[in-house]
Amino acid sequence: MKGKVAAITGGRGTLGSAFAKGLAENGVTVFSLDRNIEASKEFAEDHKKNGYDIHSVKCDVLDESSVDEALSQVLDKAGKVDILINAAGGNMSGATVMPDQTIFDISIDQFRNVNDLNLMGTVIPTIAFSKPMVKQGTGCIINISSMASFQPLTRVVGYSASKAAINNFTQWMSVELATKYGSGIRVNAIAPGFFVAKQNRALLLNEDGSLTDRGKTIISQTPMKKFGEPEDLISTLLWLCDDSSSFVTGIVVPVDGGYSAFSGV
Repeated sequence: MKGKVAAITGGRGTLGSAFAKGLAENGVTVFSLDRNIEASKEFAEDHKKNGYDIHSVKCDVLDESSVDEALSQVLDKAGKVDILINAAGGNMSGATVMPDQTIFDISIDQFRNVNDLNLMGTVIPTIAFSKPMVKQGTGCIINISSMASFQPLTRVVGYSASKAAINNFTQWMSVELATKYGSGIRVNAIAPGFFVAKQNRALLLNEDGSLTDRGKTIISQTPMKKFGEPEDLISTLLWLCDDSSSFVTGIVVPVDGGYSAFSGV
């Protein structure tokens, strides 16, 4: 891994920041791509104090010109890009059906925005960053899926749909690049189980740290009986990015404490 260059969209997020640190610890030069450049710079500077080679680049994953400019900055500074991690994403309240609501209460605009953020926010950077990978003949793209992609979760209808689309796009893009540009460029995805982050903390935990009813349901369906920690994803990320997985492409790897294997019986 040492000497490789990685770009991470959503690099300041709960998972994205763990990815950045995990890669930097293994000798990778990391570029954190984020709309909020000031916060991104602060993030990068904090980690540089610990000896990590992390840089900040302004980028809006839904703006093609912004993504192209971010790519140019990465190439200008590092001369290449070996790894792209599409970690930008999220959910919106209007694309969620709460217990006292029905599907007829959702906001189509927010449903569309969630799909744009998760799906198009993966597609646009993938198309841009795969171009220099094609020229190099090598590259690794990692998309971030979800347990909601395998089995739709109640409430999060927009999020579930967009993450399922990411799985499909991951498989399609892996075939497209391998068949037309050779075996050196691989596309895979990681599907995290349930991790406590800013976006879902109130859904999973009460203010006193105890489990909400939804949190209890999730834990009851997770054989390991716990939520994941962002660091639990690093070994899978490193495996998929490393040359040791050179024959692995087009897969979605669950890292979920057994959630996807449990039938409830």
